[in-house]
Amino acid sequence: MESQKKFARTFSFEFFPPNTPEGTEKLAQTAKQLAQLHPKFFSVTYGAGGSTRERTLRAVLDLQAAGHAAAPHISCVGSSRNDIREILCEYRSHGIRHLVALRGDLPSGTAFAGEFQYANELVAFIRSEFGDQFFIEVAAYPEYHPQARSAQDDLLNFRRKVEAGADSAITQYFYNADCYFHFVEECEAMGLDLPIVPG
Repeated sequence: MESQKKFARTFSFEFFPPNTPEGTEKLAQTAKQLAQLHPKFFSVTYGAGGSTRERTLRAVLDLQAAGHAAAPHISCVGSSRNDIREILCEYRSHGIRHLVALRGDLPSGTAFAGEFQYANELVAFIRSEFGDQFFIEVAAYPEYHPQARSAQDDLLNFRRKVEAGADSAITQYFYNADCYFHFVEECEAMGLDLPIVPG
């Protein structure tokens, strides 16, 4: 646990992108209230297959305009390299430099799985195309991902994301704190030295 102690305590809040003017106003009011707790940033989710792409961007820009640090989620399932490159160029053009990079879920009824299978491939692509222009958060699963064959396999999947270039990780929520501490210790034993923020 020694290396975790050097990282400052941090937290963030996650929003779904609103789809009505009333929802946009509610998000602004909620962000203003939550900002009093001094979160490091707000993140905004990204619908399956990019279904909320424009709304995610708009919510992030609105949060930034109100003076808040904000990070869009970006998922790769159902996307091509050109799709992801275009989105990231758009983010960069708006001064967005913080991402939450995820595999994501394929929308129901969609046949095209995309050119990426896993989040580590997305992280590697971002690094190969944009270098260090983005700070990349990835997901971590202390109680391991439901599609992983075992906790060890999931830990190896997480290591691939880190080795691909992730800067930090946010866990899925968990119900057993010991699982989180065990996960952090396992990561440290593998030499993975990055913040792993409990979700």
